[in-house]
Amino acid sequence: MFIFGLISGILSILTFHMKKTRDVGCGFYLFISSWNSMLILIILIIKFWQLILSQMFILNNRSILYVNCLILDVIIQVCLTFNDYLYGCVSIERVITVHKGINFNKIQSKRIAKWISLCIFILIMLTHVHDPIHRHLIDDIDIDEQRIWCVVQYSSSIHISNSFITLFHFLLPLLINIIISISRSRLTIQPRLTFKEHLQLQLKKHKSHLIALCTLVFLALSRLIISFISGCMKSPYHSWLFLSSYLFAFLPSMITFIIFVLPSKMYKKEFNTVLDQTIRRLRTTYRR
Repeated sequence: MFIFGLISGILSILTFHMKKTRDVGCGFYLFISSWNSMLILIILIIKFWQLILSQMFILNNRSILYVNCLILDVIIQVCLTFNDYLYGCVSIERVITVHKGINFNKIQSKRIAKWISLCIFILIMLTHVHDPIHRHLIDDIDIDEQRIWCVVQYSSSIHISNSFITLFHFLLPLLINIIISISRSRLTIQPRLTFKEHLQLQLKKHKSHLIALCTLVFLALSRLIISFISGCMKSPYHSWLFLSSYLFAFLPSMITFIIFVLPSKMYKKEFNTVLDQTIRRLRTTYRR
């Protein structure tokens, strides 16, 4: 997952680093999302090795484990939620572009995108500030071994509040994408066509956007499910269910390049340009 996501992230960053792809706010959102996706995967691999090393008793410094317990999961949650909102902002930007047409202000769009991204990130951070307060380490003492686990324990009121926040952060970007898809369809409606013909036209015209939307929705559902699963595993045979559900949440961060760059003619063209430039530089360096 890390290697595949790293390659996808680097290719996405190279694409959206090109100035032409960031002429409007949409490209800026995807540029930030590409970096954010890289951060998510790096923290995931750190968490993975921290868990392995701690269970092997190689890493047993309690201070390090406690700091990781406080910040790693929170950062992952914030970054995953931030990506969902950025994808929603991309959908909004595309509809505004269609609606305004030639009157669309690209400079203003980029300026607004920067402020919106900052405000969304701060909002997400504020809604997760309670999480580290309720995290602590516990010692799991068995007959012949001892392990240290990071657990989070909420009171009933905080648990309800946390469930609401999780549901809110999941549903809002989802609803934005669905509403925007419907709005885009209505903006481009042609009265001479029948409903079936119009539907076929929209599916053909926005096929890449619909594929991206359906993919993100399907993968986000797994994160919602795992967020509301409480308690510990009753049997070790359930571990693969929990682990698969958890790791599914990271798939959208791994496929930004696939669902946003490859289906777009403009983004794909800029990617080919930066790829050609990189190959020429490497050839020049090799000849020297």
